[in-house]
Amino acid sequence: MKKIEAIIKPSKLKAVQAALIEADIPCMTVAPVKGAGLQRGYSEIYRGTEKSMILLNKILIICVVSDENLEKCIKVFMDHASEGKTGDGKIFIYDVQDAIRLRTGTRGIEAIR
Repeated sequence: MKKIEAIIKPSKLKAVQAALIEADIPCMTVAPVKGAGLQRGYSEIYRGTEKSMILLNKILIICVVSDENLEKCIKVFMDHASEGKTGDGKIFIYDVQDAIRLRTGTRGIEAIR
């Protein structure tokens, strides 16, 4: 099993969510986050004063998938979240040792199906 954490632009959330559901990867956790990367923030003028905004609004999507669905999940993010520009986001992949469904006590790959 793999845990995928994808940080994407908020405007891409609906497209990614719909594509994950279509790819039969319906389970996800979504959280609003703020961060900075290569994009290095932006400047805006507020009441005549220029403000430097270092942390940008992003969306964090977490999915735990089987090893067989890993590449399919990555492809969804690459196809639906990327514009080919700085600031598109990042994908992080981790090994998951075990998963347990609280309701039934089911463990392993069956817990994420």
